[in-house]
Amino acid sequence: MEPQALSSLDAAKREAVFDRDAGIDEIRDDVAAIVEAVRTDGDEALRSFSREFDGVELDAIDVSDAATAAADRVEPAARDAISSAIGNVREFHERQVREDWTDSVGGRTMGRQFRPIERVGAYVPGGSAAYPSTAIMTVVPAKVAGVDEVAVVTPPAEELNPVSLAAIHLAGADEVYASGGAQAVAALAYGTETVPGVQKIVGPGNRWVAAAKAEVRGDVAIDMIAGPTEVLVVADGDADPELVAAELVGQAEHDPHSSAIAVTPDASLAAAVTGAVDRQVPERERSDIIRDALGNDSSGVFVAESMDDATDFADQYAAEHLVVMTDDPETTLDAIDSAGSVFLGAYSPVAAGDYAAGPNHVLPTSGAARTTGGLSVDSFVRSRTVQHLDEDGLASVSDTVVSLAELEGLEAHAESVRKRFE
Repeated sequence: MEPQALSSLDAAKREAVFDRDAGIDEIRDDVAAIVEAVRTDGDEALRSFSREFDGVELDAIDVSDAATAAADRVEPAARDAISSAIGNVREFHERQVREDWTDSVGGRTMGRQFRPIERVGAYVPGGSAAYPSTAIMTVVPAKVAGVDEVAVVTPPAEELNPVSLAAIHLAGADEVYASGGAQAVAALAYGTETVPGVQKIVGPGNRWVAAAKAEVRGDVAIDMIAGPTEVLVVADGDADPELVAAELVGQAEHDPHSSAIAVTPDASLAAAVTGAVDRQVPERERSDIIRDALGNDSSGVFVAESMDDATDFADQYAAEHLVVMTDDPETTLDAIDSAGSVFLGAYSPVAAGDYAAGPNHVLPTSGAARTTGGLSVDSFVRSRTVQHLDEDGLASVSDTVVSLAELEGLEAHAESVRKRFE
């Protein structure tokens, strides 16, 4: 990696940095075919796709008992780590629970009520890495919200990862199914002989999962269309270049398409960060993936003309993970509105939020943080407004209602009010 001046980025290069879409357009037709096969053939399709895509001959699709057993057999240290993370995540999300409220004004009693979704599906990735943390981040807030039934799907394997299974069970999942990719999303959306359908699907996955969520959206609710993971570090000259580099390297190990960016007004720091990256990458077990991610068009170390220039860039970028390593990180953050989750100071690595700090790690990517936030208790509830008007309450607004209804040409609306006073 070599530092680049932000001012040197022409329109094409800047677009390449900002273009972090999920890469789903080119596979939409294939995904649509998979979804339709599962919708039509149910379990038979799940077994067929497991052979084709995962190289696994499925015995049981429902592996709920295996998850329960894994929680009993997992090493005590692993169980303690899972339980500790669950406790922190639960505590954080319990503070998000909303209470019903009512208020009375002049004969009008009005309020808002919150009710949990009854049945939710969570996707917990597998593949090249195990993700017990995602089980925690999806299942725990659903249960805190009061969801009755949480069904988890996770990719099949000759031997399912026992730590992931244990985390799924300990987090509170009611059902666990061995299915991954687009076919798992389709199973949750439409149901099969073994997998009952759900009302909403949450959780991150690869582009096949993202494309499938886009395909079924409308027939079932989803949390978001998530692209490859991303981090943006805003740093000043006081930042430790080794720590800035560690954040870039840490996020890059997820996927070759990950985006890892640092921006600073200090050219010396930028040079030191790239040097630190070059030293750290060979030491990491997933160094090949990291090199690919750091070498793609959406990663880089950039030198801004000023801190204001750096924070403007960060706000426009709207990163999934925003790390602020400056002398006064809170003040720096005041200039940035858009980010999925924020990590302030030298002792707030993204990894802390990924696993155990408490906030959720299922976050908006690809600039979606400009308009939405990450997974939360709110993701698992719906709200309704309630109004109870007595005669005086209706009388107080009747002239306004009648006038507006007539202005809109909806005479029957106006008459529904008049009749009450005849």
